Amino acid sequence: MSPYHFTLKKAQGYRNVGIQQTIEQEESQNKSSADLRIRKTQHSTLSRKFVEVMSEYNATQSDYRERCKGRIQRQLEITGRNTTNEELESMLESDNPAIFTSGIVMDSNITQQAMNEIETRHTEIIKLENSIRELHDMFMDMAMLVESQGELVNNIEQNVCNTQDYVEQARDNYKAAVSMQKGGHRKRILIGVCLAVSLTILIISLAVGLS
Repeated sequence: MSPYHFTLKKAQGYRNVGIQQTIEQEESQNKSSADLRIRKTQHSTLSRKFVEVMSEYNATQSDYRERCKGRIQRQLEITGRNTTNEELESMLESDNPAIFTSGIVMDSNITQQAMNEIETRHTEIIKLENSIRELHDMFMDMAMLVESQGELVNNIEQNVCNTQDYVEQARDNYKAAVSMQKGGHRKRILIGVCLAVSLTILIISLAVGLS
């Protein structure tokens, strides 16, 4: 089994576990904590990143296939067999490497080396195409998952924005309360002074009247 084939199989096995499984368990327990919202955001972000990486991986595989096909075509030309792009594609779809050797007379070491190269590249392309088919299935699954969570991500982002607004409003209210508290404190001191002065004047007046 090729390394990239194993990697895709392993990734496909991990796809339904991990963060998604934890989220589903917490949701089944009716949890709505901030930690759960963070997990959902992280899961959606990782899913999007996974799709991006798989897209790049798919493009790399496709590019490698084209380069292998080009080498096969050049090796066929060395053996004296010219093929069109359509004929070559039809030959590549066959699982039998012998299709490339039909009608070719092995009359030199160069021709034999060319045929060995053709068979090797053909085998690589067959493995690569199987891997691409797997990747396509995984890509479609992940795309559906990301799309289904798109609204959830938007709601989380909106909640974050609302929370920031609430924090700003709370800060403004706190400043206003502190300002009012300071103003009220000064008013109480002023009233106390006025009462003390009035009381002093009253006492002095009473003392003068009694004398």
